[in-house]
Amino acid sequence: MSSRPARSRASATPSLLDASVQVESFRQVREAHRSELIEDYVELISDLIQHDGEARQVDIAERLGVAQPTVAKMLKRLAREGYVVQRRYRGVFLTEDGEALAAASRERHRTVEAFLLALGVPEDIARRDSEGIEHHVSPETLAIFAAFTAKSGG
Repeated sequence: MSSRPARSRASATPSLLDASVQVESFRQVREAHRSELIEDYVELISDLIQHDGEARQVDIAERLGVAQPTVAKMLKRLAREGYVVQRRYRGVFLTEDGEALAAASRERHRTVEAFLLALGVPEDIARRDSEGIEHHVSPETLAIFAAFTAKSGG
């Protein structure tokens, strides 16, 4: 006989969440995935315009590590959704909605990165990790991150 105490099946496995809670969790993740690429593109386009005075398809492709046809397809989608305007031989420009989305995304990114830094995460890791987390964090959690960072002097 074993000297280890027997564990009941219930205590060995985590309890299943209520279906309505789990549905909402998965819905939030799916929505974050849908908006993630759009936010990354508009934020990068905004950054390129601020830094270089223009956002060219070739520069977007280089910085995202994707092929130019991939960027061209996404820029058409962004134009259809009202975030960018493309001008022949002049690059890509953000609409008012595009600039607002870029600013909101940039602020979420900065808040998450500052929070990770305040926790002691090394700068290069905090920068990389915040790139993914920023799209999945709720406004409530983001506000808590900001409050924590402000308290910790970050």
